[in-house]
Formats: sequence, structure tokens, C-alpha cells
Amino acid sequence: MRKYRNEIKFVINKDSAEILKRKLSLLMDIDSNSSLQDNSYLIRSLYFDNINSDAYYEKIDGVEYRKKYRIRLYNNDCSFIRLECKYKHENMTSKDQILIDKSICDRIINGNIEDLDISGNNLLTKFVIDYRLKNLRPSIIVDYKRLAYTYPISDVRVTFDSKIRSGMYNYNLYDEELETYKVIDDNQVVLEVKFNEILPESIAIVLSTVPMIRQAFSKFATCRSIK
Repeated sequence: MRKYRNEIKFVINKDSAEILKRKLSLLMDIDSNSSLQDNSYLIRSLYFDNINSDAYYEKIDGVEYRKKYRIRLYNNDCSFIRLECKYKHENMTSKDQILIDKSICDRIINGNIEDLDISGNNLLTKFVIDYRLKNLRPSIIVDYKRLAYTYPISDVRVTFDSKIRSGMYNYNLYDEELETYKVIDDNQVVLEVKFNEILPESIAIVLSTVPMIRQAFSKFATCRSIK
């Protein structure tokens, strides 16, 4: 049985984000994957969709159960590439992920999957089957900068995403000079709060100290919308 987590999203201004970061740093740990000087890291995701843009329109239409595939790169490091499938059920999410090497990533992006060895790997097997049956293709590249905090009780994860940009018509994950377009104002930050059963009271109190409006913000859909 698939395990889902709560996921709540807000769009806040940079000043509010800085206040929250200072307060949360007293309660939570910085994500161990942080590598930049300011404890943040860069994420680039290549999302997949079919010719009818089903994944996009399912999000726009608010379909209750949906999923989407993406390949994710961190800090432009080609030695650590993930294939992920994110499942969504209303405000609950679940995710499967595996590491893939660059050669497999290249073949997927180029559509050269006919003799891809998928034995013994459940997620890659599912992806290849969906790729063939649904005629999946690269859809959009999404770039952003993330600062993440973690807390062990209820596996809480609070992330601040900024500089969200859309890479249109170019699906080269490794192109550090990729032309991108901003999709949110420079003063805006997307705040995501993820947790298992219950959000610990101490963190809930901190989050309540700044004004915020809950918003179903999708980086994938927002970046696709400007095409």
C-alpha cells in the first residue's frame, strides 16, 4: 500500500521568508544535501508528458489522483541523477525515486529506450511501460534554488524555493547556459511544508508568525503555462 505525506504550499514574500528561516533554524536542521555557501542547492527537473499534455491538464483541472515523471539533477552534477515519479492525491503526495546513470538518462531523453535493460528495477520498468503506452516525451525543464530544513518527528521537511525559471524548448539537462525565463516575481518565494501524520506544534507556531496564503502552486504547470 502506497504511503502518502501531507504537502502544503504557500507563496510568500522574501522578507517573510527570511524571518521564517531564522526562526526555523533554531528548531530544525539544514538539509544534509545543501552544498552552496548559503546552505541552499540548485535543482533542475525535466518533466515528461504526452502529446495531449495530459499531465498538465490533469493538474489544471484538479484531477483527484494523478502522477508525473521527472528526471532531476542537483547542482548540475551529472554523477547524481534521479528518475522520479510523484503521485498526488488531493493534498497528499508520495514519491518513488531511483538513481540512474548519465547514459540511461541520455537514452530516455533521446527516446532511445527500445533495448533498455529494465530487469530488476520496478520504477524504471514502470516508466518505460508508461513511456511506450502513453507516448511520453520531454515536456519542460524547471530550474530553481532551494533551501531546506528537516525535523525527525513526523519527518517534517520545510523548503524555500526561489528563482523559479522555465526552460522552454530545450531539454538538455546538462546545459549550464540554458536560456530560461522567470515565472514568479523576484520578491516571491514558494514555501512547501511536508510531513507524515501531524505537524509538530512548535513548527506550526513558527509558521503562523508570518502572513501567508495557502496556494496550490505547481512549478511544472506554472512553467508550462508560459509556453
